[in-house]
Amino acid sequence: MTATVPCARCERPDAPALPKPPLRGELGREIHERVCVDCWRDWQNAEVMVINELRLNFMDPAAQETLARQMREFLRLAPPAAAP
Repeated sequence: MTATVPCARCERPDAPALPKPPLRGELGREIHERVCVDCWRDWQNAEVMVINELRLNFMDPAAQETLARQMREFLRLAPPAAAP
């Protein structure tokens, strides 16, 4: 039986799950638990456009934060909790 997840983006209750977390760390685990294969694939296509349209330069540390924020919005994931 194929693993399923309730997807935060497409809202399907039994959407096909990713086989493993797509990123390292807590964010990767969250995506693995809350985003389906189809929506992750959609993000991978949109990611290229976001990088190009915003002209993100990954030599700038703020670019990673910007891309992560855009990804969370696209996938309808809550923003990370603010540090105390």
